[in-house]
Amino acid sequence: MITEEKRSVVVRYWFEKAEESITSARREFEAGSLSFAMNRLYYAAFYAVSALLMANELSFNKHSGVRAAFHKQFIKTGLFDQKWGRLYDQLFEDRQEGDYVVFISFEPAYVKTQLAQCVQFLEHVRPLIWPNSE
Repeated sequence: MITEEKRSVVVRYWFEKAEESITSARREFEAGSLSFAMNRLYYAAFYAVSALLMANELSFNKHSGVRAAFHKQFIKTGLFDQKWGRLYDQLFEDRQEGDYVVFISFEPAYVKTQLAQCVQFLEHVRPLIWPNSE
């Protein structure tokens, strides 16, 4: 069991990594590296969800555990709209394809849309982690 102080530090760390990943995704997109942008978008969502789960005293060692817990704790309970669960799943699939499928390519318009959606995703996660902040 970790202390509340340590949990707070870890939550902030994961959320900062989410924000860094969004910044990186934007840079990759602007450079035309669309597969790398998709990778960074998935990780932005993954880190944000990891922060959210840790804020709720949940932690997992595998991507599948984070994904399953996000759906169980936040999508199925209605705390998060189902569209955010679908976005998370799609970002996961896109990252898998971009990292492991030979000759995969993404359309710039699609990546731009996913980037905008991922920014909104983080904006929806933040108040669930820090409900009393602005």
